[in-house]
Amino acid sequence: MPFVEAARALGAGDVYIIFRHILPNTFQVILAKFILAVTGATLTEASLSFLGLGDPLQKSWGMMLNYAFSHGGFINGYWWWYLPPGLCISLAVLSFVLIGFGLEEQKHGEIKVSRL
Repeated sequence: MPFVEAARALGAGDVYIIFRHILPNTFQVILAKFILAVTGATLTEASLSFLGLGDPLQKSWGMMLNYAFSHGGFINGYWWWYLPPGLCISLAVLSFVLIGFGLEEQKHGEIKVSRL
């Protein structure tokens, strides 16, 4: 990038260029990708636990759904067994996705402030 070449031409060192020029310009992208990766990991863990491939000693929303399914919660209509963990998974993933999208939009300068 031209700003890196300009800093190098002025005699800036590699560490200075990395911390003063490159990281501030890539921080929002890295943070947004990290947050979107967290959503994928959350869904993967819940899916594997629901299928019975997770750690049975570890409490998780997927294990709660597995327990509800294996003990007849769906068939008998025990909605209070599977609705709370399902809603928690959905809300957690949705909140992380919206935060990630918001950070990506902020990176591109597309955030619009609405006035009431």
